[in-house]
Amino acid sequence: MKKTFAIFFLLLFSILSKGQDNDKIQYAFVKDIAYVEITESDEYKKERCKLDIYYPKNRQGFATIVWFHGGGLEGGGKGIPNELKDKGYAIVAVNYRLSPKAGYPAYIEDAAQSVAWVFNNIQSFGGSPGKIYISGHSAGGYLTLMVGLDKSYLAKYNIDADSIKGLLPISGQTNTHYTIRKERKLPDLIPIIDEYAPLNQARKGVPPTLLITGDRRLEMTARYEENLHLEAILKALGNKVELLELQGFDHGNVYIPGCLLMADWIKKSNR
Repeated sequence: MKKTFAIFFLLLFSILSKGQDNDKIQYAFVKDIAYVEITESDEYKKERCKLDIYYPKNRQGFATIVWFHGGGLEGGGKGIPNELKDKGYAIVAVNYRLSPKAGYPAYIEDAAQSVAWVFNNIQSFGGSPGKIYISGHSAGGYLTLMVGLDKSYLAKYNIDADSIKGLLPISGQTNTHYTIRKERKLPDLIPIIDEYAPLNQARKGVPPTLLITGDRRLEMTARYEENLHLEAILKALGNKVELLELQGFDHGNVYIPGCLLMADWIKKSNR
């Protein structure tokens, strides 16, 4: 239970220190910025492909977290996690197209396009393009891994995925996502590892990666084991990767301590 106690104290420290952070830095919040071209002809894409940015004002060179929401690639919407606010960096919350209105790989392509937008635009807000982290919970964790591991998605925008500062998925699938299986009319629980599986895209030179899941007894079926598999493969390829299993937390409530641990990991990586 050591991890549970560590998370409790991290939560307490975050609550006590939040007011101090607010006294030092003021933040701006800009909503519904389109990350697609105004000439985009797909009306659904124009509607969904927007992002919000919460960033420190009058600061330069800060880090940025691109955050993808969960919802099984079928629901959900962008939002700035409270646990990531007021830490001295920016958070960019992204909407992307959803199944079944958009089929695979539309949501992965949208995720990559939003990351490319951040690389190309964060400097105008004061952020550093060299300090961009990608994260998300559940489906958002899956998108994080696909954009970071399969270099072809960002390469379309002349961006090298290896320039991402870190990948921090919370409870993301590493096999082919079950919604993609559903679109193909395949069984949900039978694993597939094809081109749409982060495991299939494992390679050398991956950005530093922190994998976070809930308790294997409480998580979604095989979610911890999928992440354990990815950790083993990435390590065998020589990458810097760590897996945290948060005891006592299920797939839904691992989100809060996961964000706090992620914030701590980012703070340490920028020292």
